Amino acid sequence: MTGFSGGVDPTKLDANMRLAAETDTALVWKSPMEEPFRLTGFPWLGTDGVYRRLPVSPSHSLRPAVDTLANCTAGGQIQFRTDSATVVLQAELAGPANMYHMPSTGQCGFDCYIGSFGEQAFVGTTRMKPTETKVEYPLFELKGIPRKMRTVTIHFPLYQGVKRVQIGLDAEAALEAPAPYTDDRRVIFYGTSITQGGCASRPGMAFTNILSRRFHREFINLGFSGNGRGEPELAHLIAQIERPALLALDYAANVSTEQYIATLPEFIRIYRSVHPDTPILVVSKIPYAQEPLNAAMRERRIIGRDFARQLVDTLQADGDRNIAFQNGDELLGEDPEECTVDGSHPNDLGFRRMADGFTPILRKLLCP
Repeated sequence: MTGFSGGVDPTKLDANMRLAAETDTALVWKSPMEEPFRLTGFPWLGTDGVYRRLPVSPSHSLRPAVDTLANCTAGGQIQFRTDSATVVLQAELAGPANMYHMPSTGQCGFDCYIGSFGEQAFVGTTRMKPTETKVEYPLFELKGIPRKMRTVTIHFPLYQGVKRVQIGLDAEAALEAPAPYTDDRRVIFYGTSITQGGCASRPGMAFTNILSRRFHREFINLGFSGNGRGEPELAHLIAQIERPALLALDYAANVSTEQYIATLPEFIRIYRSVHPDTPILVVSKIPYAQEPLNAAMRERRIIGRDFARQLVDTLQADGDRNIAFQNGDELLGEDPEECTVDGSHPNDLGFRRMADGFTPILRKLLCP
């Protein structure tokens, strides 16, 4: 038996955990803002030209926290087709990783899937030191494999801003646009840190990104960590997003029962005034791990859940046939306490179960 005198540095013991991954391939660098790339998840990109989820100069005022969180790139995706044997991502982030309960690969990383819709498979994630803000890393290298055209999907970081992105391809590689969506209308999720993706291990495991691999549409992630409060200003801004296929409202966890009861009907009213027929899905809060020990916490969730269900029932009875309710109790399955990192924010298992829970009702609402 030897004495234990210091910390363990796995990067010195396991080559698979080391950061360095250089390529000797001559690369051509491309901006995903240019054709033939498809860049989604940023509704105001065409007017503002930045990776941001809300407008730079909004028509309605934003609280400072929401304005800051809008710079997080959750839900952003780059898609293209190429026969390049190497795909390298180079990016500059607005800041370093700094969360205690979320891996830097989820907060600040990009991850990559290969395959056409219905066949997408995860292949790689960027690696960088948590203190760094610049990254250049090969998402995949296919040495010795014959060239063929592949569809590539790259997910943006969930909890950090992105200043610049470039995609490096082989100098001889072909580059094409991805297959068009089966429907160009967008699915919009508005909510909390859970909607934003906290605390997925990498971006592709956020439940909205999982759902995007099941429904061939653009998904827009408007989760604002700790700040999904249903204020009317957000309802007005979200109503400006063109071609909506569905709006999901999942913000009960960030407001008190009284605030939820006050804001939800008005949020729906504002959105309905612009989009009278767009499906709306009202989602109640998922259970928290401490509820068996905290009766008041559980009671608040139940009151909010029952109010949301009753509101949807009332609106349906009044003639709105395009509004539905999703019970958050059912999203994490029979053992929800095993589905979180800290008792509230889902881990990858939790996000997979949430996506599974949303899939049937989205199929009903999107494909009637």
